[in-house]
Amino acid sequence: MEISLKYLPGGRAVASGNVMAQSDLDQKEAVLKEDLKFYFMNPCEKYRARRQIPWKLALQILKILMVTTQLIFFGLSNQLVVSFKEENTIAFKHLFLKDYSGVDEDDYSCSIYTQQDAYDSIFYVINQYRQLKNISLGTLGYEHEGSGLKICKQQYKKGTMLTSNDTLNIDVSTETECIFLKPQELAGKKAELKLNSSFFSLEFYRLIQVEISFKLKGIALQTIHARELPDCYAFQNTITFNNRAHSGKIKIYFDSDTDIQECKDWHIFSSVLQKNTQYILVFDGFVILSCFASLILCTRSIVLALRLQKRFVNFFLEKYKRHVCHADRLEFINGWYVLVIISDVMTIIGSILKMEIKAKNLTSYDVCSILLGTSTLFVWVGVIRYLGYFQTYNVLILTMQASLPKVLRFCCCAGMIYLGYTFCGWIVLGPYHEKKYQQSGFPVTDLHEFLKDHGSVRYGKEQTSMPFICCCRRQPSDDNLILIN
Repeated sequence: MEISLKYLPGGRAVASGNVMAQSDLDQKEAVLKEDLKFYFMNPCEKYRARRQIPWKLALQILKILMVTTQLIFFGLSNQLVVSFKEENTIAFKHLFLKDYSGVDEDDYSCSIYTQQDAYDSIFYVINQYRQLKNISLGTLGYEHEGSGLKICKQQYKKGTMLTSNDTLNIDVSTETECIFLKPQELAGKKAELKLNSSFFSLEFYRLIQVEISFKLKGIALQTIHARELPDCYAFQNTITFNNRAHSGKIKIYFDSDTDIQECKDWHIFSSVLQKNTQYILVFDGFVILSCFASLILCTRSIVLALRLQKRFVNFFLEKYKRHVCHADRLEFINGWYVLVIISDVMTIIGSILKMEIKAKNLTSYDVCSILLGTSTLFVWVGVIRYLGYFQTYNVLILTMQASLPKVLRFCCCAGMIYLGYTFCGWIVLGPYHEKKYQQSGFPVTDLHEFLKDHGSVRYGKEQTSMPFICCCRRQPSDDNLILIN
């Protein structure tokens, strides 16, 4: 490199090469500062500085409206699915549980206390299953011709028990025996032979449990009124007579696992349903396009930010001969863009699942609900970023950011105390506490029951204009009342 000397007045000499290098460095610094200042501007300031239209802001506002509308439509559809499952579960309990009151006793549905009640309840399930199509109000049917009732009993191996002598001789190893009853067999004479077999001779002192399982199918026609195609359901029902405690009380559990399946060979003659499905599919397509555009813009912004960060790091190292700290590097990573990208990805995947569900190609309602619900949450949380551009809201946001670590530390400390109190209360008070009182209230004592039949006390017709004087006046009818504290 050639360095030329330039003599200035007074005899001073300056290297022209160093001057040019310093000039280039100053120019690079000025450009870098301008780019950094523009990068950290909000959309309004960017528009005033360079007339740059805030496309990301406009797209986020449009996306909020579209994603929320999409979530509402899917939520209404999912509500029909959940209600259909719950109503069928309640209907099954009334159909197959003998003397079911309509309210579960605890974590189990009902209970029995005599051997005859146990036999009656088991045969009641069999009889109701046999005449299901004649008694059910819903669109229920057997799964297929080979399906049926599977009845299994689990019990300890042979032994003897003499309560009078306080002696017990029993093998604690268990054995399980099952029998299978098909619907066509229940209608014939073979059913009587199986029902009268030794399988149903129960020895209750060694009986652990009896489990009855069967599958049913149903069709949700209520979706047609909401202009949607119906779904087909498969119900795996299990009734368990639990005698593990051998306390004289058998608890009856009813479990129903629901699986949504594709309806095979169905024909619905309605142009309204088809048009409505097409409109919703087109709307979901627009949601995917808007999220895809938002994903591209936010990814582009992050890439440009990383390039700007690299320029700043290199310039800092070149001019000041030291590295940029980690905190300054993180200033270029916009967490809001990362949140928007995650939200866009979840919305795109959830929208594709929703379109497949709408077209009755998939039945993943739960997965789609998680994706769309979480993505909508992130979209609305992302709005806080734009509220921070206003001074009044920015103070609140900064306060939340500063207090969040301290709040989390307080929650951790308070959570430890709460967990300790919970475990202590569970072991000390848990076995003696009735959770039932919170549902049906405390039991009525004899005193309250006696006073309830008496009814309300009627006082004289004379009234005064001063309410507090009326409360203090003594009535002749009060002489026969007993004051109870």
